[in-house]
Amino acid sequence: MQEVYIDPRAVVEPGVTVGPGTRIWGFTHILRGVVIGRDCNICEHVFIEGGVILGDRVTVKCGVQLWDGVILEDDVFVGPNATFTNDPYPRSRQHLKEYPKTIVRKGASIGANATILPGIIIGTNAMVGAGAVVTRDVPPNAVVVGNPARVLRYLSERG
Repeated sequence: MQEVYIDPRAVVEPGVTVGPGTRIWGFTHILRGVVIGRDCNICEHVFIEGGVILGDRVTVKCGVQLWDGVILEDDVFVGPNATFTNDPYPRSRQHLKEYPKTIVRKGASIGANATILPGIIIGTNAMVGAGAVVTRDVPPNAVVVGNPARVLRYLSERG
């Protein structure tokens, strides 16, 4: 069985589940209640809030924050500084009792600096272009770009 690697500069709170073969790099902070699958790569300067679920073989590049309600299924790629949100009407010191679920389906990729609004589903094998602002669900195999993100084209089942 492969060992879990946690950089000594990372903070992984008690109550986090980490699958075998996963690597967590420096200056990352993961709160209790997070579930991370096997063979994931969590790069530097990532913050993961409790309630987040990551499948197997997920890559989260530097500078990403994953907030309560985010679910990344198997084989998802999240590019550097991609932004997830979980409150459609945020106010200081006002918290929702339950956050909308944002689901990134198996094999999807999110480009650098993309913004994903709360409650969105990004379909299987979809690709979100760098800098795109995703305001509604993305169909499976779609490539979306722009602000707001629009379908540019569709990929074959194999990409």
